Amino acid sequence: MTQFFDHDGFHLAFIDQKPQQGQGDPVLLIHGFASNHLVNWVSPGWVKTLTEAGYRAIALDNRGHGLSSKSYEPADYTPEKMASDAAALLDHLGIERAHVMGYSMGARVSAFMALATPEKVATLVLGGLGYGMIDGVGDWDPIAEALLAPNAADISHTRGKMFRAFADQTRSDREALAACISTSRAELTEAEVARIMQPTLVAVGTKDDIAGSAEQLASLMPNAEAFDIEGRDHMLAVGDRTFKKRVLEFYAENPL
Repeated sequence: MTQFFDHDGFHLAFIDQKPQQGQGDPVLLIHGFASNHLVNWVSPGWVKTLTEAGYRAIALDNRGHGLSSKSYEPADYTPEKMASDAAALLDHLGIERAHVMGYSMGARVSAFMALATPEKVATLVLGGLGYGMIDGVGDWDPIAEALLAPNAADISHTRGKMFRAFADQTRSDREALAACISTSRAELTEAEVARIMQPTLVAVGTKDDIAGSAEQLASLMPNAEAFDIEGRDHMLAVGDRTFKKRVLEFYAENPL
C-alpha cells in the first residue's frame, strides 16, 4: 500500500513491505531516472525477492517521479537533495540503519547518501552505475530535448528516443524529468568515492553502454566488489535473476 510523508516541501510516496515472519533487516530502494518504485522494484520482483528472503523492503518515489510531488526547478533535483529525502524517510519510519540499494540515478543518490549520512547506510548496492559516477554518463542534453519534444516521432537521438519512450511508458511528468536531468547527474570525485567505507556491491550489465566500469568504481572503495550482470543492457539488468541472487548473498555476508 502506498504511503506518503513530507520533506523539504515535497509530498513523497513510498511503500514499506515487511516480511511474513519477524521484523527483517530494512532495505531502502532508490529508483532510477524516469522510473518509480513500482517500475524499478515491484514489477521486476525485487520487493517479492527481498521480503520472501526475510527482509523489509522500503521503496520511495523520488521527488519529481511517480506519485511524489513535482517541481520544474532544476535546483530541486540535486543528488544531495534526493539523498536527504531518502534519509528523511528512514527517520520518518524510525529506522536508524538500513541496507541501501539504488539503480542508475538511484545508485548516484545512494552514494551521496552514504557520504552525507554514513551512520544510516549499513551497506550499499550500486546497480546500473559504475565509473560513470565519476566521469559522467554521456551527453544528456539531447535527452532533455527529447523529453520536451511536442512529437515523439520527431526524435532522432537514439538515447533520447529510448528515455522518451520510457517516460511515456511510466506516464511521467516529462517537464519535471527535464528539470531533474540537468542537475541530478552531479558527479563525485575519486577522492569522495574513496571515502565510502560501507561494504559495497557495484553491479552493471555487460551490455550496459551508460553505466561505465563496475570494476573501476569498486577498486576505488576500501570495501567494494564488482559484479557483472551477464548479457544485460541498462534497462534489462535491473530484474536479472543472477543480480538478485548475488544481492541476497551480499546481504547474508553483511548483516546489520
